[in-house]
Amino acid sequence: MFSLKNKVAIITGGAKGIGKAVAETFHKAGAKIAIWDLDEEGQKVADSVSGKFYKVNTADREGLENTTQQVISDFGRIDILINNAGILRDSSFLKMSDNFWDSVIDVNLTGVYNCAKAIVPHMKTQKYGRIINASSIAGVYGNFGQTNYSAAKAGVIGFTKALAREVGKDGITVNAIAPGYIQTDMTASIPKEFQEKIIASIPVRRAGKPEDIANAYLYLASEEASFVNGSVLQIDGGGIL
Repeated sequence: MFSLKNKVAIITGGAKGIGKAVAETFHKAGAKIAIWDLDEEGQKVADSVSGKFYKVNTADREGLENTTQQVISDFGRIDILINNAGILRDSSFLKMSDNFWDSVIDVNLTGVYNCAKAIVPHMKTQKYGRIINASSIAGVYGNFGQTNYSAAKAGVIGFTKALAREVGKDGITVNAIAPGYIQTDMTASIPKEFQEKIIASIPVRRAGKPEDIANAYLYLASEEASFVNGSVLQIDGGGIL
């Protein structure tokens, strides 16, 4: 397993699903974990990995600045930022409300900017950092009923590639993960028959697991990935046929 011994990792959206799996995987690799989430379940996850939970809204810039300072006070430094927090508000385009659009862009794209804005200066000072952002294959190919989500996740890809060019000289790498269909609480609400059709369209003939994504995050956060910068790693079982 790749080692993250004594590295301090912030995981946004770490209370459930992929974020929870990332926290558990990083803990096993030796990292010190800070969970950022609005969901109080994040406290249980933090307790299970001997970490700390911070109730924070990634859309709240002032709150992020204060929480960043608190993490540094608690842990001494920040080595890894996992921008995993995300929401779905699906609707066909003509039926989509402005609120559905704004909320998805605010959390899934602007939240990534906000967290990086608060943390990059500290990584730059220490001349080291790993930032890994959650995109999606929806941001690569688009997806019906997800103009808001697809736009946000495509924006994450552009943000990742641009920031990587700016901060690489400071010892900071910036990469993104683009998951395909992953079995989480977020996808559990999809009707069973539709889930079966999705799985049948994946070349490896199974849905992804949160651990599949967590292992990719682990690689990109490790020293072994120090020459990987500005990349988008698709983890989708071979894509949709």
